[in-house]
Amino acid sequence: MSNDMSLLRASKTKLRKTILGSLKQLSQEQIQLQSHRIQERLFSLPEYQFAEKISVYLSMPSGEVSTRCIVEDALRKGKQVFVPYIYRETFDDDTTFPAVMDMVSISSVADYNSLPRDTWGIPTPDPASISTRTRSLSEDSRSTNSGSLDMIVIPGVAFDQDRRRLGHGKGFYDLFLHRYHEYFRLQTSAQGMIGNLQAPFLVGLALKEQLLPDGQAVPTTSTDWKLDALIVGDGSYHRKTSQNES
Repeated sequence: MSNDMSLLRASKTKLRKTILGSLKQLSQEQIQLQSHRIQERLFSLPEYQFAEKISVYLSMPSGEVSTRCIVEDALRKGKQVFVPYIYRETFDDDTTFPAVMDMVSISSVADYNSLPRDTWGIPTPDPASISTRTRSLSEDSRSTNSGSLDMIVIPGVAFDQDRRRLGHGKGFYDLFLHRYHEYFRLQTSAQGMIGNLQAPFLVGLALKEQLLPDGQAVPTTSTDWKLDALIVGDGSYHRKTSQNES
């Protein structure tokens, strides 16, 4: 089993290296053109149009789909926008992760523009401001003070046509989704409202260079989450066809 996991990790590392190498060859003009196509497709989705609370990753200066226009559009339309915030967490069982991710609210375009940039050049909420922001998960990782998110816009390094995703290897989104869905499961059970509380719609954004050819799959384990939909910069769109599809 450990040998299988080692092979899987090696496969993921090799794929990341290949895709990231391809992305380095793209110009900003190419990325912006694909980003515009993706944004227009996202804005046309009913899941986006009706979403009241949306989580959006904040993009790096290069090498991935830009989300600036998505954040600005959502705020202009009166949606409540959440963005990633990474911090250290110790859980009830004394398990400590070097870093975990929550989603925290931003209030306006001015708030977004004021966010300091981290070492990757990504706008990131200042830790000193977190107490003034709404969080999708509270400190104990099991309850929320914001209500359920309607949509989560997710980045990645590579994607396949069956909506599998390969991230940067830190596990931030997979762990966040596990924690968030555990909250969702407990809420529906406690409230007896199964069918009324909806799990967030998970949509990935991919440059065409990040989409693997037909028949090639992203290597995954049981802890890796599959997307509900994937929008690609070449204009293609992939989504699950039924609620029963994984």
